[in-house]
Amino acid sequence: MSEVQGNGLGAEGSSAKPSMRDALISAAFELFLARGFEQTTIDDIVQLAGVGRRSFFRYFPSKEQVVFPDHERCLAEMTAFLQQGSGEEEPVARVCEAARLVMRMYAADPSFSVQRYQLTRSVPGLRHHELSVVWRYERTLADYLRQRFADWSDGSLRADVIAAAVVAAHNNALRTWLRSGGQGDVVARMDHALEFVQSSWGMGAEASGVDGRESEDVVVLIAKRRTPMWRVVRNIEATLGED
Repeated sequence: MSEVQGNGLGAEGSSAKPSMRDALISAAFELFLARGFEQTTIDDIVQLAGVGRRSFFRYFPSKEQVVFPDHERCLAEMTAFLQQGSGEEEPVARVCEAARLVMRMYAADPSFSVQRYQLTRSVPGLRHHELSVVWRYERTLADYLRQRFADWSDGSLRADVIAAAVVAAHNNALRTWLRSGGQGDVVARMDHALEFVQSSWGMGAEASGVDGRESEDVVVLIAKRRTPMWRVVRNIEATLGED
C-alpha cells in the first residue's frame, strides 16, 4: 500500500550482532541519507557493510529492494492469512484485517519507517517502485474478494472497488502517521479508516440496499389508525399487483 514499507530491522536484528542482511540495510540507509539514493552505489554499500558484492545480491536483487526489504515477506503473510480463512468470515472485515499486517510492519520500527517514507518521497524512482508494490497488495485483496463474491451479480466489480477502498483508507491513515514523524496512535488511526470501509461495504450495508444480488422489494404503506385491516391488506395486494 502506498508507503507500505517494511521494517528491515526486524527479528534478524534482535541479537547483539546484526545479521549480514541487516548490516547491508543499515549501511545502505546511512549512505542514502548522507549522499542521496542516486549517488550511492552497491559497491559503496557493501564496502561500508564490510561484505562482498555477491553477498548483497544474495539478499537483494537491486538497490531499490534495500529500501523495501520486507515487502515480499509481508505479501506472503497477507496471502497466507487470506487463504487460511474458513470461508465463513465476513469478507470485508477479513481484507481489512489483512491490511493491518502491513500497518504492523511499519509500527514495529517507527523511526525507520519515517526515514524510509522521507527517502521515498524525495526519489521519483523509488516512488514508482513503491506503486508497483502497492498494486500487488491491492491485487491480492481483490483476488480474495473475487472468490468470496463469485455468486454475486457484481462480484468482480465489488471486489475491485472494495480492495481499492481498503488500500486508500490504509494509505490515508499511514501517511498521516508518517508525516507526523511516527507520532500518535497508528493503530487507532488505522481502525478509524478501515471501519469506514467496513461500514460502507461490509455485509451490514445490505440493509441499506448496497447489495449486488437480487433483493426483494420493500413496500411502505401509510394508513389511518382506524383503517380496517381488510382494507390495509387489499391496498398492499393492489400495490404488489397481486389478485
